[in-house]
Amino acid sequence: MDATGIQHKRAIRSYVIREGRMTPGQTRALETQWQHYGLDVTESPVDIQAIFPVSQYTVLEIGFGMGDSLFEMAVEHPDYNYLGAEVHRPGVGHLLHRAADAGLQNLRVFNADSLDVLSRAIPEGSLDQVQIFFPDPWHKKKHHKRRLINEAFLALLKSRLKAGGLIHIATDWAPYAEVIEALLAQDPMLQSEPPPARPVTKYEKRGVRLGHQVFDLAARYKAAI
Repeated sequence: MDATGIQHKRAIRSYVIREGRMTPGQTRALETQWQHYGLDVTESPVDIQAIFPVSQYTVLEIGFGMGDSLFEMAVEHPDYNYLGAEVHRPGVGHLLHRAADAGLQNLRVFNADSLDVLSRAIPEGSLDQVQIFFPDPWHKKKHHKRRLINEAFLALLKSRLKAGGLIHIATDWAPYAEVIEALLAQDPMLQSEPPPARPVTKYEKRGVRLGHQVFDLAARYKAAI
C-alpha cells in the first residue's frame, strides 16, 4: 500500500504464464537489447524523464503480447514515448528484436507483472495514457476474480495518470465490456469519451474471424484539471 491507500499486491494473478518456445532471434534480442530497451522493477520508481531521449507524451501499454501493435504505434508516433509491460518473454524478445531493427528511441519495456510495474516502477502522476488491449476475460464465473480490470486496479491507474490522462481498454468479450463500462461510468473522476484510433492486434483479428464483436472503451481522468 502506498500514499494513495491502494493495496497493490495480491495473491490472485490475472494471467497464467505460458512461456512457449523462445526462438533464437527472441533469445538473442533479450540478451543484446535489454540493456538499451529493458527496464527492471526495483525498489525505486524509474525516472521517466531520463529514460527517453526526449520528454514527451507518455503511454503505458499493459499486456502487449507479441508487441506488434505497440511497435506499430511507436513507429507511427515518434512524438510519443511508449512503455510496455508484458510477462511473456517470447513476446518481449520479439518486440525488442523489431525495435532494434527499426532503431526505435521512443520505446522501453518491462518484462514483469503489471501490478508490480504500476505500484513499484511508475511514479505517481507521470503517465499521459494507459492502454490495455484484450486482457484475459476469464470467461467462467468462478474465475472472474482473476480479471485485471476492477475498482482497485482503476484506482491504481488513476494514481499513475496525470490530470487529464486517458485510459483506453479494448475487449472482444461482451460481458467483460459491460463490467468495464460500468466501472468507468460509476467513477466520478472518470469521464467517458470516444476512444482514440489504434492498430488492429493479431488477437483481435482472430477474434473477428470467430465472429466476436470488439468493444473499445475510453475515459479521461478529471482530477485537478
